[in-house]
Amino acid sequence: MIATGLATGITADPAIAAQAVAMAMSRLSITHANSVLLFLSDAFARDPQPALLAASRQSQCMQIAGCSAAGIFTEQDWVLDAPAAAAMVFSGNLSLISAHSPEADDLVLALTAPNAINRGWISAPGQRFGGVAGDATGHGLYKVWNNGKVNPNGRCELYIQGAGGVIGVSHGIRALTAPTVVTASNGFDVISLGRQSALNLLARELPLEVRELDHIPLHLIMAAAVYGEPDTALAEGRYRLIPVIATNPDDRSVTLASRLEEGSVMFWALRQPLAAERSMRVSLDRSEQILGHQPDFAIVSSSSGRGPSFYGGEDKDLQVITHLYPDMPVIGFYGNGEIGWLNNANQLLEYASVFGLFHHDV
Repeated sequence: MIATGLATGITADPAIAAQAVAMAMSRLSITHANSVLLFLSDAFARDPQPALLAASRQSQCMQIAGCSAAGIFTEQDWVLDAPAAAAMVFSGNLSLISAHSPEADDLVLALTAPNAINRGWISAPGQRFGGVAGDATGHGLYKVWNNGKVNPNGRCELYIQGAGGVIGVSHGIRALTAPTVVTASNGFDVISLGRQSALNLLARELPLEVRELDHIPLHLIMAAAVYGEPDTALAEGRYRLIPVIATNPDDRSVTLASRLEEGSVMFWALRQPLAAERSMRVSLDRSEQILGHQPDFAIVSSSSGRGPSFYGGEDKDLQVITHLYPDMPVIGFYGNGEIGWLNNANQLLEYASVFGLFHHDV
């Protein structure tokens, strides 16, 4: 009832979208689809409508939903920097339907363009997973569509009808310190943690191979703000990552991308490929246990900073999925901000991989 197709080309030809849909339909041996989840590469971002029309004609259905993104993938492969389309076709009793008024415990696929990010929308009812259809800069002409048309408000909410699902989050970091209380802060600057200067604590716990570098690699250093009980926050993934903007030798403080008030709990962390790969495997195992079944398909939103460039030319996250679940249909995109259900609330995350695992209803 579910299959994917991935097609590439030289230019942003609408036929690429039709080809991706046709490949998925061929695997299902069907002549029309109930719905299509369609992700297009950034080559289509300026005007995706012709590609949506081509996908609709090929699938013989009106429900074409999805977004454009810096990169896309299926279980077959990933594509960056080339015109491409990834399609997941729904048939049988499975379909995508618009979620107009989600209830608190509804599972919702949530997609947004960079210029339409709205924290009120992210935190609205429904357990949400998905992401921001942007690139590493957080800008661009990226668009979101539903019912075969570009959404003018830049956002989309969908139910996956006919399947039960669970949301998983992989942060992909190595913790450098234990969770510690912020004892002094000023705006975006964390001054002290547990009565120690924030920069001294960070510098002391950096791995030797990092300390030996000429400069601290700030793009790999994160502050992790903890939710709930600190002692189990790391094991249970109850934290959000905040990028480090600068270190300040004069007062030994560290400037973050968002504020942490005094009394908050955080720990220093390092983005590390090996830790990220391990985190993905643990998150998938935990999510499958919650689902109670081996999943039948997956939908993934991964950070542009977490994809092949982070792993040295391979998407190790995708490899973990396909190794654990050979031949399972998977579709996803690389964006700029991931939406996930974490600590009983919807969160906008950084450098994460957020996924929904689904099992067909019987």
